[in-house]
Amino acid sequence: MARVDLTVRSGLVIPASEITEVASRSGGPGGQHVNKTSTRVTLRWEVTSSGALDEKQRRRILSKLAARLTRRGVLVVHAQRFRSRARNRELARARLVELVDAALARPRARRPTRPTSASRERRLTQKSQRATVKRTRARVDP
Repeated sequence: MARVDLTVRSGLVIPASEITEVASRSGGPGGQHVNKTSTRVTLRWEVTSSGALDEKQRRRILSKLAARLTRRGVLVVHAQRFRSRARNRELARARLVELVDAALARPRARRPTRPTSASRERRLTQKSQRATVKRTRARVDP
């Protein structure tokens, strides 16, 4: 099959030459077919030496996907859901795109909010009620 570049988002395309693909035997039940065919697909992409990323993107991916990377900074993705190598290849490529895209997504900035006047009023009312309860609990002077 012809190797195709992987488009993650506009402005970021991982060249096919940077992705290593290995096929191996899938685990699990399946009878004779699974025992003789290599349908599991493993993709490896070396984030640390990739020319597709700028330094900012590289740092972001290395920090966000640290748990999924090897010590050398290689992102490994496996796919073995289907009985066909082609479908598993598509699934693995989709997972790789999804992981990288999610790692590069910037979280929304939190907009600071203020409590509403009604919530402030409720808080103060509850506070004064609690104070009254505690005050009436005190010993009575004889």
